[in-house]
Amino acid sequence: MTPRAVPRTAVVAIGGNALLRGGTHATVAEQVEAARRLASPVVAPADTGWRVVVTHGNGPQVGFIKRRADLAAALAPELPAVDLDMCVADSQGGLGYILTTAIAGRLRSLGRADDRVAALITHTVVDAHDEAFSHRTKPIGAFYPAARPRELADLHHWTVAEEGERGRRRVVPSPRPRRVLETEAVRALSSAGFTVIAAGGGGIPLVEGDAGYRGVEAVIDKDLTSAHLAAEFGADLLVVTTGVERVAVDHGRPTQRYLDRLTHDEAERLLARGQFPPGSMGPKIRAALDFLRGAPGRQVLITSPQQLGAALDGRGGTWLDSEPARTTEEPLNGTVTAGRPQ
Repeated sequence: MTPRAVPRTAVVAIGGNALLRGGTHATVAEQVEAARRLASPVVAPADTGWRVVVTHGNGPQVGFIKRRADLAAALAPELPAVDLDMCVADSQGGLGYILTTAIAGRLRSLGRADDRVAALITHTVVDAHDEAFSHRTKPIGAFYPAARPRELADLHHWTVAEEGERGRRRVVPSPRPRRVLETEAVRALSSAGFTVIAAGGGGIPLVEGDAGYRGVEAVIDKDLTSAHLAAEFGADLLVVTTGVERVAVDHGRPTQRYLDRLTHDEAERLLARGQFPPGSMGPKIRAALDFLRGAPGRQVLITSPQQLGAALDGRGGTWLDSEPARTTEEPLNGTVTAGRPQ
């Protein structure tokens, strides 16, 4: 009896910056156009038989939403204050709308069913005692030059941090994800053939208590939540998109070298040596390690959205494996047979 081919699932994480001009700002119309350009590579895995779950960041957008709410409160004090958990929910709705219509449009252009796309409002449970609440590190919103962020920090009690030559940004707590409440909903929709958009902005941050759940002032790293969600519902591949085609060691030095493949242990050693800084590639490598840990057969691909299709064909990107690196560059196909990779 011939084993049944089971579609494999890829979680594709895209950054909130990918929808903005230079990672700074864009009108809604410009974000819609950027999403249309992203839709083609995002659905590329489906061309080779993968089921796709899309996750997205919201760092810039959630900062804009919060700033807009703060300005509105100054003009209309009767309006209720808007906390970060509500801002994350707001960004999930807006970006989910933009991405859903872009992906549905792309599916229609390919002659596929364009009603099989679903965006989920997603909640992520974190630990109320996570040390991140005392050490703010997650940048949100716009970049500000020189003294401007100090004025805003004094006015709104912000914490700001230097972001190199680009200026300063507000930073907020970024606790680690512990549980995604909608995991089973993602699994069910994906199994039914939907392209699912979930875990926007890392998920609406919640803590759990005797009285149930409550939102907290935080923005969770979307790559860490993507890895956690992918592991929870048993995805085969985690795709982390970024601004570069491949991961490099000795970045920016004469000895810079691009990496085609890494094992879990190799990536862990390079991370420990400081090769992947916290403000750039570090969180993506940490997310990859979380997804690979203790799960033979899983893989992670790190590449740019534009190179995603080529990378899936074995022509680019950096692949991370939980097992020793392969000796061939043969690309993966999009199915497994009787639970065993072909």
